[in-house]
Amino acid sequence: MTKRIQSKNKIDRRLGLNLWGRPKSPFNKRTYGPGQHGQARKRKLSDFGIQLKAKQQLKKYYGDITEKQFKKIFVEAARRKGDTSQLLIELLERRLDAVVFRLKFAPTVFAARQLVNHGHVMVNGKVLDKKSYQVKDGDEISLKDESLNIPMIIQALSSNERDIPEYLHLGKFVRGPQLADVPYAVQMEPNLVIEFYSR
Repeated sequence: MTKRIQSKNKIDRRLGLNLWGRPKSPFNKRTYGPGQHGQARKRKLSDFGIQLKAKQQLKKYYGDITEKQFKKIFVEAARRKGDTSQLLIELLERRLDAVVFRLKFAPTVFAARQLVNHGHVMVNGKVLDKKSYQVKDGDEISLKDESLNIPMIIQALSSNERDIPEYLHLGKFVRGPQLADVPYAVQMEPNLVIEFYSR
């Protein structure tokens, strides 16, 4: 299991945007990068820099998944028939930790990964602790009865910070989403990610 040791709050400031659209984001107060050189004048990004930033943005949105995992998802999207950028988003949204986050069982994608790892999440009535599990159409995702008493989960479910997207209905994964269906807080550009890996 990979564990993020560094401060998660630095992600927003390093990328220069409020990635998850959270009111508590440090980017809301300090719109410059972290560290002693954070306020230095930024240079214009090259084409490679723009593509790399788009990849880092998408990768970090889903809990800063490893490069190996992300590349594997890209290879699978490229192998399938259809628009690779749309398929990449669909495969990322089918990850169990992403679905748990979208269903508002957890306040952040990092908390969603922890819930899955600790065995609180069930898929079709069976406990599943593999966060990278690809949820299929018609799968029902729920929490164990005793997990519903956890204060973090109670708070997340009652929060008005996010809405549950249409492709998830009553805890069921209805269909694979298109890019326009996914409620990102910032604009994602998967086509630039495809260009990055196609170099």
